[in-house]
Amino acid sequence: MRAVGFTEFGGPEVLQVLELPVPETGPGQIRIRVHAATVNAVDALQRGGFAGRPDTPMPFVPGMEAAGVVDEIGPDTDTDLDVGDRVTAIVLASGAGGAYAEQVVVPTESVVRAPEGTTDAQAASLPMNGLTARLALDTLGLEPGQTVAITGAAGAVGGYAVQLAKADGLRVVADAAGQDEALIKELGADLVLRRGAEYPDRVRGEVPEGVDGLIDGAGFGALTARAVRDGGRVVSLRGFDGPGEREVVFEPIVVFTYAREQAKLDRLRRQVEAGEITLRVARTLPVEQAAEAHRLLAAGGLRGRVVLTF
Repeated sequence: MRAVGFTEFGGPEVLQVLELPVPETGPGQIRIRVHAATVNAVDALQRGGFAGRPDTPMPFVPGMEAAGVVDEIGPDTDTDLDVGDRVTAIVLASGAGGAYAEQVVVPTESVVRAPEGTTDAQAASLPMNGLTARLALDTLGLEPGQTVAITGAAGAVGGYAVQLAKADGLRVVADAAGQDEALIKELGADLVLRRGAEYPDRVRGEVPEGVDGLIDGAGFGALTARAVRDGGRVVSLRGFDGPGEREVVFEPIVVFTYAREQAKLDRLRRQVEAGEITLRVARTLPVEQAAEAHRLLAAGGLRGRVVLTF
């Protein structure tokens, strides 16, 4: 099968088309014929060798989200899916098992039906960032009527977080650059404040007692504590877990912990179908142009996902 991966760490230029064996399914697994795979920041980190170990298996095929059709169902697998069904899945890339491949094998708990009325590219953009936003909100554990602040609201995770928070009945105070204000308002934020290092102070200006929780998608770290009430919580999407002031607790999250939360992924699917979540695709490129896709990601400024197609 065709795949795109690397045999050494480096820049986008190390990505190359590979011919690899078709992966076989085992008990409790599903093989997907991939039609679309998203490009994520973690893919670039893996390619560059971030946290890479000398024994990292090569070739390495990145990719954490895929959409396509069920190609094979492993033995002793309990699923209501059939061969040929359109699906989307979160993928834990390891060695040659990432989503940048014509076929990928995943646990059945990582797969759900693709949302009705979506393209493969749109469906592929849901699992990783949708589950990250869901995990962030679950970690905060806020009740309807409480207030959450969101930094990086125009990003993939941030946009989902805004819409999921509204669906949960929360009041949302989001950040935005000038050109993104209309987008963030369209996603449903109750209050949109100018982004930047002064955002936490601007939040306090509008919510003097401080918000109940904050999702830090922009990576402001310790600065975000200023926006949060005494004893509140900040969820960090970039690993910050420093001490908080005024008993504000910082909690870093990793989406891998939700990789087999099929019920939560299926709930996201249903929310897409109900119009509660907007799937945003910025560009689609053939998989052979994966290096260019990584360059687009590195350049920044995207307001949607870059998706590779097969």
